[in-house]
Amino acid sequence: MFRQGNVLSWATDIDDNAMAQAQRAAALPFVDGHLALMPDAHWGMGATIGSVIPTRGAIVPAAVGVDIGCGMIAAELPFTSEALGDDLSALHGRIARAVPAGVGRGHSDGRDVGAHYPGTPGHLPDRLAAKAVSQFGSLGSGNHFVEICLDERDVVWVVLHSGSRGVGNALAQRHIRGAKALMKRMFVQLEDPDLAYLVEDTPEFAHYVRDMQWAQAYALGNREAMLDAVLAQVAGWVGRELDVTSRINCHHNYTEREHHRGRDVWLTRKGAIRAREGDRGVIPGSMGTSSYIVRGLGNPASYHSCSHGAGRRMSRGEARRTLDLDGLRRQMAGRAWNESDARSLLDEDPRAYKDIDRVMEDQRDLVAVEHTLHQVLNYKGL
Repeated sequence: MFRQGNVLSWATDIDDNAMAQAQRAAALPFVDGHLALMPDAHWGMGATIGSVIPTRGAIVPAAVGVDIGCGMIAAELPFTSEALGDDLSALHGRIARAVPAGVGRGHSDGRDVGAHYPGTPGHLPDRLAAKAVSQFGSLGSGNHFVEICLDERDVVWVVLHSGSRGVGNALAQRHIRGAKALMKRMFVQLEDPDLAYLVEDTPEFAHYVRDMQWAQAYALGNREAMLDAVLAQVAGWVGRELDVTSRINCHHNYTEREHHRGRDVWLTRKGAIRAREGDRGVIPGSMGTSSYIVRGLGNPASYHSCSHGAGRRMSRGEARRTLDLDGLRRQMAGRAWNESDARSLLDEDPRAYKDIDRVMEDQRDLVAVEHTLHQVLNYKGL
């Protein structure tokens, strides 16, 4: 951990552009205390991914991000790898059929979205309301995934990463544009226009918080719905009912009212999870590396937060230009995965990400590791 200006950083592997970006956000006049930078920190739109930002009187929509409520869910299952068998390629196909994935993909069967759905706000346009229903229970693309993993005891876990899909993105983009328009009306000049903010006790702020909180609930329920669908496929695969031993569902792109340093603040975690003392969380590596089930240590310096993953060290464009397919296949050897789509997954190659073991070492004062997971199946959307 080191301090640079108003940034307190746990990142020992961070480039100068990301640090400069974090310092710009930390200099905003309504930031109430230091900005905490997690060990997986890297450059993002507006605010650095891996930022924890306490604010009073304002919120930066782009600091929450365009995938509001994105996060992780994990379930520990009551059996070991012996029940799965050796070849999981057919299980990979079953999961792919049960959980739609990819840009714009969703369900088209007119199904009942189920108990996990938070309801559709009446103010949503019909187009967005329909998208919210059709994409509920779908994965998305990019670094979103479903994994079957084994822990150090050989116990089986299902791990899943996703967020609020197209509806969350549309709501976020609408409010980011609104914040930029508000800056113009208020004659506020910002070094980075993506740091445009909404002022508390204004209609724009209230509308954003309403939509953001709904999108967070949507993302939470979306992960629950997909996990249920995956568990049904695993139950059919092993031929037995599943009594899930434990279940963890945590956001890593969100804002909530929290109490820190003696004051109530809006705490924005962009690429960070809450790690109060005893909080359980899921920290994935990249495809082909370890993931971790952790318990928070409640470190006040990080505002009770920790990293959300490994963090990128290459942009997607750089990864596609410089990495090779043979190397990706070597990284994924021994796993069931989207091998036929390997070329489209080069930007998700583990070499494009930071070393997850170094990230975990950097945050030993933030979380304790309960279980270390290794994948045997990875399913991604394209």
